Amino acid sequence: MKQQTIKKIVAATVSATLAFAPLVGNTCTAINVIAKDGGVIAGRTMEWSFDMKWALVSNPKGTSIAMTAPASLRLPATKLSSKYAFIGIAPGVLQGSAAYLEGQNEVGLGLSGNFLPGFTEYQTVTPQDKQYVSVVNFGSFVLGMFGSVKELRAELPKYKVWYDPSEVKGIPTPPWLHYVLTDRSGDSIVVEFVKGQMVIYENVAGVLTNSPTYDWHLNNVRNYLSLTATATPSVVVNGSNVTELGQGGGLVGLPADYTPPSRFVRATYLKYFADKPNNSSEAIQLVDHLLNNVDIPVGVARSTDGKQVVSDYTQWVTLKDLKNNRLKIANYANRTNFIELDLNQVFKTGKSMTWPIDKLPYPQNDLTAQLLK
Repeated sequence: MKQQTIKKIVAATVSATLAFAPLVGNTCTAINVIAKDGGVIAGRTMEWSFDMKWALVSNPKGTSIAMTAPASLRLPATKLSSKYAFIGIAPGVLQGSAAYLEGQNEVGLGLSGNFLPGFTEYQTVTPQDKQYVSVVNFGSFVLGMFGSVKELRAELPKYKVWYDPSEVKGIPTPPWLHYVLTDRSGDSIVVEFVKGQMVIYENVAGVLTNSPTYDWHLNNVRNYLSLTATATPSVVVNGSNVTELGQGGGLVGLPADYTPPSRFVRATYLKYFADKPNNSSEAIQLVDHLLNNVDIPVGVARSTDGKQVVSDYTQWVTLKDLKNNRLKIANYANRTNFIELDLNQVFKTGKSMTWPIDKLPYPQNDLTAQLLK
């Protein structure tokens, strides 16, 4: 094949990928930390450039989970009854179904879905297939039916995960997603859908961001092996002792921008260098500090489409204590005031409940009026 022909094919492929990429940004970062006592905290940020009407939804044991194929195939639809109670976060703008991009269940399995545009290609369901689930219902399926990552490794490959844009209404961009799944033992995998195949990676970094694929990010962190938490305090130059200006010089070169590769590198190395926490309480603090390094204020990560200017920002943050079944959540306006839920008590009610994230009763901690009485 002539070189000019190859160039045309590559250019066409790249153009096609960019043509279907979202016009608005969507950046997320997930980080797992395991404490010395075995406590497991799985935290994540959710960034988007406009209001998705996010809702926190509690689902009792026995919740119905739809297992369907694309309508055009006319394959039988089934409904599963969830083995476990679970809580999840879904975009309220999606019409007709709750697509959970975040959540955890009563036996300590956690899920976080991050966007993977430009690389995601879901599986194709054929008339011969017997087991299938829409990506819209994938979060419910995982959280409602599985109790460990070991189970997921064995069972997920038996299912076809599909997406049909004609069957999803209300969301502004297709749900190009990859997932990090973590249980209370600390076992964790990343699940992606690439070239029409399900790909499962061991989550060796304990970190997930967005595009490119997970294996690319693992290779990219090798470019930063010179980073160190211990800087060189001084160097003798031409007989003069030149000392450091301050601590932290060993991290010169750590990328500071908000692109997915840079956030992956930043989260991976900061997690690696940080002191290992003793217990779940300390691990929660560590994960929150790590996520602060990828928190995006409104206005600093902008993109344009013609005259329209949009800005990604951190719409909410969650900290999942998988060992103790507790969840902390904060939205953009209350980033320093987490709401905490004891999920054992929530699940005990056996009720289905929904709370808009932006209307949760965030605490008001200003004591000025009281102090000045």
